Amino acid sequence: LSGLDPAQPYFQSTPIEVRLDKSDAKFVDVIHTDSAPTIPNLGFGMSTAIGHLDFYPNGGKEMPGCGKNPISQIVDLDGIWEGTRDFVACNHLRSYKYYSDSIIYPDGFLGYSCASYDVFETENCFPCPREGCPNMGHFADKFKGKTQNDFVKLYLNTGEAKDFALWRYKVTVTLSGKRKVKGYVNIALYGSGGNTRQHQIIKGTLQPDNTYTSFIDAEVNIGTVTKVKFLWNNNWLNPTFPKLGATTITVQSGENG
Repeated sequence: LSGLDPAQPYFQSTPIEVRLDKSDAKFVDVIHTDSAPTIPNLGFGMSTAIGHLDFYPNGGKEMPGCGKNPISQIVDLDGIWEGTRDFVACNHLRSYKYYSDSIIYPDGFLGYSCASYDVFETENCFPCPREGCPNMGHFADKFKGKTQNDFVKLYLNTGEAKDFALWRYKVTVTLSGKRKVKGYVNIALYGSGGNTRQHQIIKGTLQPDNTYTSFIDAEVNIGTVTKVKFLWNNNWLNPTFPKLGATTITVQSGENG
């Protein structure tokens, strides 16, 4: 059984006979996309873990792309009917859109087992353990029987619009140069499976010899890394023309470490 953002009002914290529960099937996976409290946030979805695997994409409360202004959302690419529904219940409806996208991307939507979304944003839940990470959506049942815990909470990020699947990489950069400057560093990854756009990994003071770590949720599974593009900018004209480079750049895939 796959729960697509099971309803919160009248169901959360009720006996298991009333609502979806892991005892309802041999394998129950759940996608939570609108789990903010109903009052005052109008969250339609349940926040508690109730399945064998519970996925909380983007933290499970606010989905990227749902904060668009009402006019652009109602006159949506998919038509006025779809756009109006999305305006009223965008977070809630993301659950079935992620599910349908997961059929097309069987290697996508990897969920990382973590205590919370805040912890997921740190290095504590990366990369996937030896047994791998389950896929949110249609292929979640590939993980059937692999979990020992009572409830497993899984976190991941998605794109703002179709195609929603993203692949997580950890990028570590050691800078080189004569002196520190203010600015930002962008990285683009090139690989056997495709190339990413530029992703900002550092912003602020750029100190040579310092090592910086950041995560990239890439819009493509790059496969084997063949090249990394390093770009930096200080946003303003500096008459001393400072130079900055990278001594080393390490890219680690979340999927296989």
